Amino acid sequence: MTDVAIRAERLVKDYAGSGPPWKRTAPFRALQGVDLEVRRGEVFGFLGPNGAGKSTTIRILLDLLRPTAGRVEVLGRTPATAGPSLRARIGYLPGELTMAGQRTAGEELAYLVSLRGGAGRDAIAPLAERFGLDLDRPIRGLSKGNKQKIGVIQAFVHAPELLILDEPTSGLDPLLQREFLDLVREARDRGATVLMSSHVLSEVEDVAGRVAIIRAGEIVDTDDVGTLRHHAGQQVVLHFGDHVAVEEFHGLPGVEDVRLDGGQLTCLLRGEPDALLKVAARHHVRGWSAQDRELEDLFLDFYRLPVDPVAEREEVAAHGR
Repeated sequence: MTDVAIRAERLVKDYAGSGPPWKRTAPFRALQGVDLEVRRGEVFGFLGPNGAGKSTTIRILLDLLRPTAGRVEVLGRTPATAGPSLRARIGYLPGELTMAGQRTAGEELAYLVSLRGGAGRDAIAPLAERFGLDLDRPIRGLSKGNKQKIGVIQAFVHAPELLILDEPTSGLDPLLQREFLDLVREARDRGATVLMSSHVLSEVEDVAGRVAIIRAGEIVDTDDVGTLRHHAGQQVVLHFGDHVAVEEFHGLPGVEDVRLDGGQLTCLLRGEPDALLKVAARHHVRGWSAQDRELEDLFLDFYRLPVDPVAEREEVAAHGR
């Protein structure tokens, strides 16, 4: 058995223009050679802003979309040919849940479980109690948060080998978000693999061992969370008692975003401080401080990368994420 649960290689997804001539959307490329590898037994964060290509990638993994180019392997199988036997091993929570009709929450969950042959039926009630879901309430009167609870329960109820969760805490209040993350940890502890997409870093930071960041259809970084924290760098502030020229600090290795305001110099330091300190030592340093940046700051750095705004708008229009 391979130790890789998900492998995607050079995924490309193109969309033709659509709509009537007077408001036809332009053709665009939603995925631009995406490579993704998720190991068995890990929680993997798939991060990026809305429109980056997260949901498109996930739909291809589940054979809900076919790629224009590239290949996919999930739990050692090719989704396009594996059929129901593979889908039964996966718990999927889509980014947009569509529920309507006359069923109660309990009847809806029983129906969804029946589609997988009834596996997990006995776990419905305990999970509903855990998330505070009234199984007797009609779906048509449920809030977005309560519908999201149904989505979470149906994904976890059969204890699948692989969980693919697209924006899973959307609509959940903070206490239930914490309960959800506990559920993810429990799945990991029993050996399940979890792929969790989000545009909010804090949602996955505490549970994911590794993350990939996607921007405008391209993976811009894949690393473990600890290494990403190191790459986030430090915010350094130096106070000088003599005249300093900001140009002295430009181009130093590992030193970015240098700003000088009077005698106070601030910069972002990634890596060793040696070069920065050597230049600072030429002057009278009255004080200094260095503070680790939050991982969220690094995430926002990736968000600010230049993108094709037309392609991003089209991806949001087509798939929401």
